Amino acid sequence: MARIPAREPPRLAKPVDDIPSGSLAALRREAAGCRRCPLWRHATQTVFGAGPGGAALMLIGEQPGAHEDLEGRPFVGPAGRLLREAIAEAGLDATGLYMTNTVKHFKYEQRGKARLHRRASASEQAACRPWLAAELAQVRPRIVVALGAMAAQTLFGNAFRVSQDRGAWQALGTGTRALATWHPSAILRMPSPGRERARRELVADLTLAAMALT
Repeated sequence: MARIPAREPPRLAKPVDDIPSGSLAALRREAAGCRRCPLWRHATQTVFGAGPGGAALMLIGEQPGAHEDLEGRPFVGPAGRLLREAIAEAGLDATGLYMTNTVKHFKYEQRGKARLHRRASASEQAACRPWLAAELAQVRPRIVVALGAMAAQTLFGNAFRVSQDRGAWQALGTGTRALATWHPSAILRMPSPGRERARRELVADLTLAAMALT
């Protein structure tokens, strides 16, 4: 009987040369001491991915928020609650998914007692790409969903626009398909009429991912 070749790791839009190796547990321990960019200086901790190593579906967000920074897990704040509601509506089990972010540290601006989210720079995103590439190489999901522009452009290139191209399948190498959709935090910031439409589109895109797993 002919051997079925192993699926290659899903690839990012830009090649990554220095991909860390090891199990997810080993990668998580190594990432906890990451000094690849200055974001670690003010963050509480590294927020690495979470979920089963053999997950067929990986969700990739943008960067941790204040709640994630304090708890050390992705998608635990208000955006995470919206995402988990959408996951359930799409017929998926959140415990069977691997969730992570493109950037692993919280970047913010201090305003009094409040820590206001700031977008990671291009160099900070580049510094984090090896960790995301390592997660993709270890999990090797069949389906990847990019949540928001940062994740989508990391996977598909800077020309990708979520507003125009969301819900369309893309190839990430042999055996892995991906699509992009709205980030739940972006939905929460939208005015009411647009917010409801974007929420329905998020659920629809997650439903496409669920159907692709069957």
